[in-house]
Amino acid sequence: MKKKGLYLLLLPGVLFLTLFLVIPIAMTIFSTFYHEGGFTVQGYLTFLTDTYYLKILWTTLQVSLVTTFVCILLGFPVSYYISRLGARKKGILLALAVFPLLTSSVVRSFSWMIILGKKGLLNSSLQWLGLIEKPLEILYTPTAMMIGMIHLFLPLIIITLVGVMENIDSDLLKAAESLGASRFTAFRKVILPLSMPGLIVGSILVFVGSLTAYTTPALLGGKQGVISTFLYQNAVTLNDWHMASVIATIMIVITFVVIGLMNKVATKLNPKG
Repeated sequence: MKKKGLYLLLLPGVLFLTLFLVIPIAMTIFSTFYHEGGFTVQGYLTFLTDTYYLKILWTTLQVSLVTTFVCILLGFPVSYYISRLGARKKGILLALAVFPLLTSSVVRSFSWMIILGKKGLLNSSLQWLGLIEKPLEILYTPTAMMIGMIHLFLPLIIITLVGVMENIDSDLLKAAESLGASRFTAFRKVILPLSMPGLIVGSILVFVGSLTAYTTPALLGGKQGVISTFLYQNAVTLNDWHMASVIATIMIVITFVVIGLMNKVATKLNPKG
């Protein structure tokens, strides 16, 4: 009876997700195989054989992967430092880390446009210091998109890693070092494997967020197309909902493939996890 009661508590959430998430996604995927009154895979063939579409896909994957990698490099040491602090200092630093999430992505993107523009703060400062003669072409490039999305998603990986790292007993490091392990070896054998659940979750959040982000690439990327802006163009500008559904399905497939690969990596690095 108790188990039945617990299952009943799950029912509202399951129904909500089924009606507003699972069914719409399933309908979107099925619609890609039905066009003009019959079964077809022409949408996928068009996408996978057109160099323009593939270039957009490659740019999107490149931006998403680099953003995820840089967020891991920046977020891991910061998270470890925060996790070793006392409750008061930890709360203050976590609040500062979360603060960018409280600002609209539009506001953040416009701020980066002011910083990265030809006459922006970065170029003006570099020219004033005599480090460059001509303004750097950063705005409206994949680099600008990466900078904007690193700023956008770095708090997510910090939060997830801190939640895991604060539960790692510091005595484990002392024990490893007392057995002759160097700091790097102790990090590789103790901290990294135990942090893997938070690292995987954070990486997935950053990658999927970068893959599907629209506002930041649209404002900072300019004519540099990514798959989210391309989807919007097909759905709204061109009114080609079939191709838009194909693009959305490809994004879903990429997401599941990346999640599967990350889980395999986590299993190899931490087999007992």
